[in-house]
Amino acid sequence: MKGLFKSKPRTPADVVRQTRDLLIYAQRSPDSRESKREEKMAELSKNIRELKCILYGNSESEPVSEACAQLTQEFFRENTLRLLIMCLPKLNLEARKDATQVVANLQRQQVHSKLIASDYLEANIDLMDVLIQGYGDTDMALHYGAMLRECIRHQSVARYVLESEHMKKFFDYIQLPNFDIAADAAATFKELMTRHKSTVADFLSKNYDWFFAEYNSKLLESSNYITRRQAVKLLGDILLDRSNSAVMTRYVSSRDNLRILMNLLRESSKSIQIEAFHVFKLFAANQNKPADIVGILVANRSKLLRLFADFKIDKEDEQFEADKAQVVREIAALEPKELS
Repeated sequence: MKGLFKSKPRTPADVVRQTRDLLIYAQRSPDSRESKREEKMAELSKNIRELKCILYGNSESEPVSEACAQLTQEFFRENTLRLLIMCLPKLNLEARKDATQVVANLQRQQVHSKLIASDYLEANIDLMDVLIQGYGDTDMALHYGAMLRECIRHQSVARYVLESEHMKKFFDYIQLPNFDIAADAAATFKELMTRHKSTVADFLSKNYDWFFAEYNSKLLESSNYITRRQAVKLLGDILLDRSNSAVMTRYVSSRDNLRILMNLLRESSKSIQIEAFHVFKLFAANQNKPADIVGILVANRSKLLRLFADFKIDKEDEQFEADKAQVVREIAALEPKELS
């Protein structure tokens, strides 16, 4: 007789619906010590773990694409993502980690060849505000940061973040005293500045002045070695990207930018020197150098040529040597220009 009353297994959609109901309960219910609440929160954690198992599989089985599609459809049919993000601070650490992995995975799930997470986020773009502001909360920063990086895989979402007031906050988040949070913010910032080429080029051309003023003063001239090293490396990645050629031309026509790069070339850290060289060579290679740039290079010619004569990297690199030889030739051949 027992077998007749076995409950039938839950479908992926059932798990999502029950998770949603429990999230609504968690959001609504006051933080009382009642045992019912503890029970419900334990059930919620278990459900989130189950969602993760469906999406990622486990030690015994791979994920099943049909189950993943069902789960994804139900998840974005109603406001489960919003509820999950808003309730994250109420979950225990393990459940937060599971929830972060669920949200990350769902950004990549296709249903009928369509990324439905992208459409949902476009309609609920204010959720990005919550995730970005999470960097100000020590407990939530790494969870919200990981979710944010996955969400900006969608170009429309990245565009929203780039164009929002929050962009300016990244220059402070990257310098937070908590190393893990600062590193996470730096990883998100790098993703924003490199993933969607045309969107980034558009953003930089419209926001050039304030962006590079902040970038130079807060990152390249930071007192923190790691901040400077990451910033000069990322600057090279941005300026050397073909889609940013107009921005690069503008950057290498500024004497203030040249002064900062020359200071970075003199750093005791070899890795900062090498990354700075990759940006400095763009100033040297510019065939339309303004007169004040030529003047600075000529005034510092002997120091620069001495620096490059001793400038070696640990492993042999033909491209680096060729670039260095070219820079030396350019600087040696410079003639002062009349300032107009």
